[in-house]
Amino acid sequence: MREPFQQENHESFLTIKKWQEADPRLKAGFTTRNGGVSPDPFTTLNLGLHVSDEKEKVLTNRQMLAENLEMPLTNWAAGEQIHQTNVEKLSRSDRGRGSTDHQQAIKGTDGFITKERGILCTAFFADCVPLFFFDPETGFIGIAHAGWKGTVNRMAEQMVEKLTDEGVNLKSLLVCIGPCISRGYYEVDEQVIRQIPAADQEKVITVQGEGRFLLDLKQLNVEILLQAGVLRNNIDVTTYCTYREESLFFSHRRDKGKTGRMLGFIGYSR
Repeated sequence: MREPFQQENHESFLTIKKWQEADPRLKAGFTTRNGGVSPDPFTTLNLGLHVSDEKEKVLTNRQMLAENLEMPLTNWAAGEQIHQTNVEKLSRSDRGRGSTDHQQAIKGTDGFITKERGILCTAFFADCVPLFFFDPETGFIGIAHAGWKGTVNRMAEQMVEKLTDEGVNLKSLLVCIGPCISRGYYEVDEQVIRQIPAADQEKVITVQGEGRFLLDLKQLNVEILLQAGVLRNNIDVTTYCTYREESLFFSHRRDKGKTGRMLGFIGYSR
């Protein structure tokens, strides 16, 4: 399967190329760690205001990205991201929330959907799973942040339910799973494994012994999406790994918590 995230004209971000080709108004992608101004250990394109980077550096990074995407920072919307499964439907009045101040982010939410033009739905990552949604029929789009807690609590299913409640047909709904930590680098304990249904465990875990397991978060989200009714041919999964590709991505686990954040984004420019 072809890699869905393509790096084309700029070192700072990858795009979901075939979605953008399907609708030229759509901006959809994921940033790298390159092309910014942040110092170590946030070198260089840290976009997270909730880490201990200098705020001025982060805002400079965000402004540069906004210019490169041709999507003004005043049109961005960001969530608090509390590793839960609340999904909010955004309107134009939400533009700017969390774009320059983390305290102004939309509270208690890890997922957004919208069909409004001129608003960029954003989420921040450094190993957790970015989930992107696009329905060409209704125009609804969405993004979700799913770490292991969000994943096992079925954030992917919550997004699908929220979209179908808005009239999206499952047959036309497209989903893309973005860069995150991959199975070979994500060791977890029994506390995590116990929260995964037995029917899914053999597909997503590798037993390491002594109560340690390797967990495939990408595949677990695929299984949840399938159970929610999304067609397998409509689900794209990246091969990128945030832990392995150090030159491209920040990784909370690899960098032992002292690192920056990438941005997942989706929105219509007009």
